[in-house]
Order: sequence, then C-alpha cells, then structure tokens
Amino acid sequence: MTTSVANQVQSAPLAAGESQPVVIKGPWWDRPALFRYGFVALILIVWEIVGPFINPIFFTYPTKIAAAFYTTTVSGELPYYLAQSLEVMAYGLTIALIVGIPLGIAMARIRWLDWALDLPINALYATPLVAVVPLLVLWFGIYLKAKIIVVFLFAVFPVLINTYQGVRECDKNMLEVAYSFRSSEWRVWQDVLLPFAVPYIIAGIRLAIGRGLIGMIIAEFYTTISGLGFMITRYANVFEMDKTFVPVIVLMVLGVSLTSLLKWVGRRIAPWSSANR
Repeated sequence: MTTSVANQVQSAPLAAGESQPVVIKGPWWDRPALFRYGFVALILIVWEIVGPFINPIFFTYPTKIAAAFYTTTVSGELPYYLAQSLEVMAYGLTIALIVGIPLGIAMARIRWLDWALDLPINALYATPLVAVVPLLVLWFGIYLKAKIIVVFLFAVFPVLINTYQGVRECDKNMLEVAYSFRSSEWRVWQDVLLPFAVPYIIAGIRLAIGRGLIGMIIAEFYTTISGLGFMITRYANVFEMDKTFVPVIVLMVLGVSLTSLLKWVGRRIAPWSSANR
C-alpha cells in the first residue's frame, strides 16, 4: 500500500533500547494546511478582483468589509450586538445539552420511555422549525426568552438523537464481557457505554452548534430588535452591503471556531475516535 511521504514513520533508538515513532515531514506542497488555507486565500483574491465590478448596491468585496468591520468594532456596535447573540446562543445551547444528553441516554436504556417518546421526537425533528418560530415569538414575546427557546429547539435534536444512537450502537460483546465479570450498572456505564458514546455525543454537539446559530439568526430576524440578525436586517434594508457582510462573516468565523474547539476537546477526551482526528 502506498502512502504519502508525510505519513511515513521511522524508529529512532532510545537509551533504554526502545524505539519511538519519528514522523518524516513531507515537502511543503504536500501539506493539508496549504490546500486548506490556500484555497480560502484564492477565494478572497478572486472576490477582491471581481467585487468592484459588481453593482455596489447588491455586492461588496473583502477590503470594504474589513473597513466596515473596523468601523463597527471601534464604534462599539459590533461588540454590542455580538454579545447579545452570544448570550442567546450560550443559554440555548447549554439547555439543549442539559436536556438532550440525559434524555438520549435514558431513551436508549429504558424501553418504555423510548417507545413513548419516539414518535413525538421524530415528528418534531421532521417539522421545519422555521414555521414554528412565529408562534414561539407570539407566545413568548420578542425578547430573550423566545430566542433561547428557538435556539434550544434547533440544537436539542442532534444532541439527543446522536446520544441515543451512540448508546444503542454499543458493542454487545463488550457489554457481555462487562456483565460476565459482574460489573455493576455504574461500572458498565463508566467503562463501556460512555466511552463508546462520547464520539457520537461530540458529533451531535457539533451539529447542534451549526443548527443553533441558524436558530439564533432566524429568531433575531423575526424580532429585529437585537443581535447580529438585527444588524443584517438593518443594513440590508438600506443597501449598505459592506456592513451587512460584517455580521455574516462573524457568524462564519464563530461557527468554524466553535466546531474546531469542540473537535480539539474531542481529541482530548476521546482520542480513540477517528472522527476527532
């Protein structure tokens, strides 16, 4: 089997007679970072070249966005609205984790609870939640409570379903070995079920972050009084495209940063999972 030079490993002798793997780095043109960040740079360069030739009422380009980012940051406008959005996201996502993970575990281990909740959860998950947002705003108002509920509903189902699937997919042979050694239920959870389900839970949280950001912006579109969604609506209505793109870019960076952070955490707490590499 052929491998790239970057994946070749040699053994270097140690003082104790053992060996440790030494990774031989490949040439600079064979690095994933080159393609990952080089392609982004290429997009920005093309965007910067083409942007000035498009009608500025409907489009803009990176240097103008950077100038608008600086202006809105110095004036305090962007930090103010970003803090409002982050508050909504933090509350909604935290509640989704608190509810979704234990409920997914309970449904996977308690049959009657699984039977009772399976249909309602699948029905809610299949329902386009955008259609429910106006009702939630009508019921709970246009302030913080309604937005948190919207983010919670968008984020809770990926966490719940992935947690449920992770526990249910646990290797039955591993469970039989644990029970054959007379492991208690708590030891089975600690040694078998939770380590097996952790990668699934992390994958669910990564999905929940993206869906939570979508729910946050949708809720702010409907209320249009605070947050990054308000910034987008406000500046789009007056055709200030450079300032309209600022919160959009911030949301992109926020989503990538949060998922990258979670991936890093996943490598620390579940190094055995290939999904976190």
